[in-house]
Amino acid sequence: MTIKKVGVLGCGLMGSGVAQVCATAGHDVIVLEAEQKFLDKGFAGIDKSLAKFAEKPEKSGITPEKAKEIRERLRGTLKKEELADCDLIIEAIIENVEEKKKMYAALDGVVKKDAIFASNTSSISITELMTATKRPERFVGLHFFNPVPLMKLVEVVRTIATAPEVFESVFDFAGKLGKVPVRTSDKTGFIVNRLLVPYLLDAIRAYEEGVGSIPDIDQAMKLGCGYPMGPFTLLDFVGLDTTYYITHVMFDEFKDARFASPPLLKRLVMAGWYGKKSGKGFYDWTDPVNPVACF
Repeated sequence: MTIKKVGVLGCGLMGSGVAQVCATAGHDVIVLEAEQKFLDKGFAGIDKSLAKFAEKPEKSGITPEKAKEIRERLRGTLKKEELADCDLIIEAIIENVEEKKKMYAALDGVVKKDAIFASNTSSISITELMTATKRPERFVGLHFFNPVPLMKLVEVVRTIATAPEVFESVFDFAGKLGKVPVRTSDKTGFIVNRLLVPYLLDAIRAYEEGVGSIPDIDQAMKLGCGYPMGPFTLLDFVGLDTTYYITHVMFDEFKDARFASPPLLKRLVMAGWYGKKSGKGFYDWTDPVNPVACF
C-alpha cells in the first residue's frame, strides 16, 4: 500500500522528531497529544530544528523556503477522530505498556481498517501491544533513534502475525524518509538495545568494581574502540531512568544477569539524577560543554 498521510501519537522529543522527518519526506502529518501545552512545546522544538537546518542549506538540503513547506505539512490535534484517514499511525508516547495499549484500543475503531499501526518503543513487546487491536496483521515496530532528524537508523520490527506486504510497505516507507532501515524480529531490545544495554551496564559494574574512573572509562572506550562517546556520557544522554526501565523489561524477558540493573544505577534514578535532562547523572551538566564527573 502507499503511505501518504501519517499520524503521530505524542509530541515529545521522539514524537516531534518522527513528525518532522515524515513531513520533510513530503507526507502530511497530524500529531495527537493530550494537552495543547505539549503540542506547543513539541512544535516549538520542530521550528527550532528546521531553522537550524535552514541555516546551512548546502549541507542539509533544506532552504528557508523548504523549511516553511515542511512546517505547513504539520499540524497538531487533541482529537483522535482527526486521525481517521491516516495511512500509518506511529506511536511515540510514554514507555508504559498499559498506556500504549489504551491508546491503541481507543484508536482501533477510529482509524480506517487498512491503516497500519506502528510503535516506536525501544523495548516493549510489539506482540503484546498488538493485542490491544483487531489488526494484528497490520501492526509493526518502527524504532527511531534520538535525535530523530539526525540519526539514520530505524529498526523495523516484525511479529509472527505481521503480514509480509505490511512489513515491506513500512520498511520501504522508512527508507524513503532518508533513513537506513534494518529488519528485526520481536525479541525484547531488538538489535541495538539487545547488544548495547549489557555494554552500558557492564561499564557501570566496572566502575563499581574500581576498574577505572568514570572519565577514564569513557575516554578508554572512545579512543580504544573508536566510539563517538563513552558509556557514561551515552547513559546520561539516553536518560538513566529510561535505561533503568529498559533493564527491567529485558530482565523480565530473559532472566539473564547481563540485563539486571546495577545498584548504582538504581540509586541514581531513586535520587532523581536522570542524566543530562535533569542536570545530573554520572556527570554534572551545569556546563554542558564541559560536564564534570559526579563521582
